[in-house]
Amino acid sequence: MIVTLVITILVEGCIVAGYCIGRGKSLAPILFTSIWANLITQSFLWIVLSLFFQHYIIALFIAEIIIWMIESFLLYWFSANQLHLQEAVLISLLMNLASFAFGWFLPT
Repeated sequence: MIVTLVITILVEGCIVAGYCIGRGKSLAPILFTSIWANLITQSFLWIVLSLFFQHYIIALFIAEIIIWMIESFLLYWFSANQLHLQEAVLISLLMNLASFAFGWFLPT
C-alpha cells in the first residue's frame, strides 16, 4: 500500500503542478490538499478492494468514482486552494485518470 500511495502522490502531484503552472494557481495549498486527500482515499480504495475482491473491476470503478467526488470536494472546500467547483472537479478528474491509467499498466 505504501508503494502505491507514493506512486499515486507522485503522478497526481505532477498533474497538480502542471495544472497550477498552466492556470496560474498557487501550487502549495493544492498539492498539500491532494496529498492529504490521497492518504484518505487510498485507504478507502484498499478497504473496498479487499472487501469486494470477488468483484474487483466493478469495485475498482465504483471506488474510483467515489474517490473522484471526495477529492473534488476537498479541493474545493479548502479555501486556500482558491478553486471554483468546476476547477476542483476537473483537476480531481485529471489527477485520478492519470494515476488510474499509470497504475493499470504497472506490472503486478
